[in-house]
Amino acid sequence: MDPVRLPAGRVVLRVHRDEDIDGVLDQSSDPVSQTFTTVPVPYHRAHAAQFVREIIPDGWRHGTYLALAIADAQTDEYYGTVDLTPDGSRGAEVGFGLRAAARGRGVMTAALHAAVDWAFATDGLALDVLQWRAHVGNWPSRRVAWRCGFRVEGTVRGLCAARGRRYDGWIGSLRSGDPRRPNTRWYDAPTLRGRRCVLRGFRESDTAAVVAACSDPVTQHWLGGLPRPYTHSAGLGYIQSREEEHAGGRGVYWAAADPVTDECIGSFGLMDIDVMTGTAEIGYWTHPAVRGRGVAGEATRLVARHAMIATDDGGLGLRHLTLRAAAGNVASQRVAERAGFRRVGVWRSAERLCDDTYDDLVGFDLLADDLTTSGPDQR
Repeated sequence: MDPVRLPAGRVVLRVHRDEDIDGVLDQSSDPVSQTFTTVPVPYHRAHAAQFVREIIPDGWRHGTYLALAIADAQTDEYYGTVDLTPDGSRGAEVGFGLRAAARGRGVMTAALHAAVDWAFATDGLALDVLQWRAHVGNWPSRRVAWRCGFRVEGTVRGLCAARGRRYDGWIGSLRSGDPRRPNTRWYDAPTLRGRRCVLRGFRESDTAAVVAACSDPVTQHWLGGLPRPYTHSAGLGYIQSREEEHAGGRGVYWAAADPVTDECIGSFGLMDIDVMTGTAEIGYWTHPAVRGRGVAGEATRLVARHAMIATDDGGLGLRHLTLRAAAGNVASQRVAERAGFRRVGVWRSAERLCDDTYDDLVGFDLLADDLTTSGPDQR
């Protein structure tokens, strides 16, 4: 099979050349590339030369590995590679990567769109399905696949292997008849600023604060589903799973941070977002050191306002929020009321506590009209 040339807007997909060897070396020596790929470490120029001069031509010759260089459409500068590994049954696995200097500019999305179109075209490879996989945590790769319509099917333990180790991996698919656009929303956590706290995205450096807060006896009592003991691994897993919720279009989660120190002092989130009905639930916890200082009330108001602002104005455009608190958790109920939520009912014996007993669950809600006509209590 002969290599093809595919236009892709500002870039072009073309055959690799000797002039690309230094670019391949730069790309494969980058720490990010080495973290998420199987390239040798350390990576030498001889590896890049073998890739360009031997591995790629052999792959095209036998139809087993079809790699194309991603290059600037004007200057022909090498940016990266996109490749297809056919399985012989009208399917293939797609892979891609960029040099650090080319990232964050939409280059990879444009290149993958062109490769996907060629893979499915009747005058191309005429495939039925493409599969994508990546190490868990490779969010840039996942976002590119998401933009091109790949559906993430799940996480597989030990799916990926590199340099003698196995790693958990995501796997996704795209059928020939699927739309070439995102099939779910991907939420981001915009920074929301108040006087008592700043809501921002979680960082792995927040792990110690999360562990301290979720090990607190009061937090443990009211949130009966928390691990006991609450370990560093549990805290890191919680932080990492927030982006999974964002990527799946299920929720938006913020770390509440001290306005001066930026230290994590709480967690606030919109859960179970349903854009069809315009609904979501607010959940939260705060670090014991800041209880009684108005942090939870202010953060809840910030979240509610963002949730109900129209999408054209940067919000989520929701119309109805709910909040639930155990009947004995009077402090949490006061937060809800001061944020403008109204008590609407009680579910009897619905909340499991840490001692495996059950408490009634008090329900609150807030409508967009409530927020715009009267506004929440600002105390």
